[in-house]
Amino acid sequence: MPALAVFVLFFLLVTVMGFLASRWRRADNALHLDEWGLGGRSFGTWVTWFLLGGDLYTAYTFVAVPAAVYATGAAGFFAVPYTIIAYPLVFLFLPRLWSVSRVHGYVTPADFVRGRYGSRPLSLMVALTGILATMPYIALQLVGIQAVLDVLGVGGGESANWFVKDLPLFIAFGVLAAYTYSSGLRAPALIAFVKDALVYLVIIVAVIYIPIRLGGYGHIFDAVGERFSAPKSAGSLTVPENKQWTYATLALGSAMALFMYPHSVTGVLASRSRNTVRRNMAIMPAYSLMLGLLALLGYMAIAAGVGKGDKNFNTQLSVPQLFENMFPDWFTGVAFAAIGIGALVPAAIMSIAAANLFTRNVYKEYLRPAATPADETRVAKLVSLLVKVGALVFVLGMDKQAAINLQLLGGLWILQTFVSIVGGLFTRWFHHWALLAGWAAGMVYGTWEAYGIASPKTKHFGGNAAEIPGIGEIGYIGLTAFVLNLLVSVALTLVLRAVKAPDGPDETRPGDYSAEGGDEAPENAPEPVAAH
Repeated sequence: MPALAVFVLFFLLVTVMGFLASRWRRADNALHLDEWGLGGRSFGTWVTWFLLGGDLYTAYTFVAVPAAVYATGAAGFFAVPYTIIAYPLVFLFLPRLWSVSRVHGYVTPADFVRGRYGSRPLSLMVALTGILATMPYIALQLVGIQAVLDVLGVGGGESANWFVKDLPLFIAFGVLAAYTYSSGLRAPALIAFVKDALVYLVIIVAVIYIPIRLGGYGHIFDAVGERFSAPKSAGSLTVPENKQWTYATLALGSAMALFMYPHSVTGVLASRSRNTVRRNMAIMPAYSLMLGLLALLGYMAIAAGVGKGDKNFNTQLSVPQLFENMFPDWFTGVAFAAIGIGALVPAAIMSIAAANLFTRNVYKEYLRPAATPADETRVAKLVSLLVKVGALVFVLGMDKQAAINLQLLGGLWILQTFVSIVGGLFTRWFHHWALLAGWAAGMVYGTWEAYGIASPKTKHFGGNAAEIPGIGEIGYIGLTAFVLNLLVSVALTLVLRAVKAPDGPDETRPGDYSAEGGDEAPENAPEPVAAH
């Protein structure tokens, strides 16, 4: 089968690259978390661009965004405006985070929170939230690989026993775990070049070749309009008036959450300089153009009759099935390789980011404060393996819809760290106990609201939109929880400042937030003191 042969060829190529990455820009001391977990903080503009692209635009993006468009129509395009909003937004604060992290050697956002507020509980909260939100995200990358393998017919079919059926997934997992353990962040950084090149190639070919086969874009939109105008249709070509608040709040909330994820921060902190971060935020919108074209594949799948007449059709398979139906066999293998490698790169970065959080903000902070950099690196390597094992168990043991629901919940959770991280980059006014209370309020409210949402496939966590209190419109729960988080943080800070509650020490200085690479605090600078 040509498609399978091409897929395996590319998989072997990136496997070799993953192991060779340990020799790429090899450091004098590889047993340091800066080296294993951040690639030596040495990546220039293009490496960082490919790394962030490989990190943010995952196999789940490749599968789920067109699947959402396939199922709901215009509502599925929310991912396009949210990425357009995200990059100007993060341009304002990511250079500041890079600078202060370089000066103080921070590896994780929780490190920064610990230094800024002098609060171990607040730092632990940020770390655990990051790990919690990342786990289902890693699982969904394995779901993406599994979707491709299903369409390829690999694994012996439904009649095979569970081990034979999932053996290809075990192999992919084993390879991912091995080269991540060996090469750290350098492995996904190197493989990202192949992944992004394949993704761009496949999408450019798809948006030209598939419409030609289907009779042009006019025919595609006619077919989509006919489907969504049918009685009881769940989708539409435009966002209905009663769903516009949901669309807008979901786009804004997702944009705010995007660079709160630990893997996004890891890609930024691996950059060589402050200007590298700025340049990347200026050129990353090129991926938004790619994302818009990718979303159109959902409409092409409708026009191609993918899943037509099958009430039990898994919409997550709409794009893989479209590729198999439309492309020649050999190019189907290229397309599937793009999706498969698009899962390996972010899964590696996510597991590294989660391992960094546990090592720096749980292990070193609470379990072994005297741990050396070499100890930290060894623990991070082991934790990265455990994280991937957990994701694999999650995929094999739970319904795929549950994985998707939990990933949506992860976006809600990670958004609740925004006030502590971004607020701390600009002001020391917030009191750390108020931030902790605000985080708890947002987490409890958001999780409880999401728990009460049912869908045809699940009784709980069946969606991410609910009525906004005081407005009456239906909006993104995560953004509503964030507003509650912010209000509680502000109100309690006013109270705590009024009663002169003691605050933790701030180890940062104003100049740290604009420092370039290699800048150090002056030797005669005064010791940092608590803010008043």
